Amino acid sequence: MDKETEDALADAYNQGLALEKSGDLDGAERAYRRALALDPSDTGGVAIRLAAMGRGRSPDKMPDAYVATLFDQHADVFDDILVDRLGYCVPLLLHDTIRRLGIGPFERLLDLGCGTGLTGTALADCTYHRTGVDLSERILELAFDRDIYDDLYLGEAVEFLRDFEEDDGTRPLWDLIAATDVFPYLGTVGPFFEGAATRLAPGGWLAFSTESLVADDGLETSYRVGPKQRFAHAPCYVEAALTAAGFKIRSNEEITVRHEDGVPVPGHLMIAQKC
Repeated sequence: MDKETEDALADAYNQGLALEKSGDLDGAERAYRRALALDPSDTGGVAIRLAAMGRGRSPDKMPDAYVATLFDQHADVFDDILVDRLGYCVPLLLHDTIRRLGIGPFERLLDLGCGTGLTGTALADCTYHRTGVDLSERILELAFDRDIYDDLYLGEAVEFLRDFEEDDGTRPLWDLIAATDVFPYLGTVGPFFEGAATRLAPGGWLAFSTESLVADDGLETSYRVGPKQRFAHAPCYVEAALTAAGFKIRSNEEITVRHEDGVPVPGHLMIAQKC
């Protein structure tokens, strides 16, 4: 992208933000659509903002370029924001649920959307070999420094499940796949579950968290981008997709995923077993 296009993109995006904040959603939509035309890869997540405003359909997932840029920019304060400010403790809740169910230990863990390693650290006492995957290079550097993973890879979760091979061409299997803050960046969940089913050993386990969508207004009943530009999912949609992919749900807990502006964000922590 040349300098002139970069400047035009920044102007359109910033104008959209200002107009959205002022309440002029028509003007914001026009500005955001100019930005999207200038940057089809959508580094700024314009499609997500349009969906959150009710000015576009919820996409199948957040743009990879947007997610990578977002986490690269916030990597150095990622844990402080997530744990201290937002009260995020899903990895610890997952550890407690695994202990309560009496499952594990697990030989091989695949931690999708591993971030800086919060889930890997939480599950260190019940996993032996740990593989982490994330879209952000800077985040992976911090995960490497934590020294909790045996292998780390840069990639998108669904594509990794579908395509990853070892250097010798083998397609490895895992005993536990965790995705503790991935679904707020995914809309359609079917491809994720189908990919996970192909990468789990027989009887393997899948653990993940979602933010819950309450379908009470006649709009989308499967998933939707919320006002904080994150996907929420209807529990019945997630459960049906899990079953269709060949999983048996073993635990489905209502949890508080995080806090936004001091308000608890409701969600689910689910653990399913490959049939």
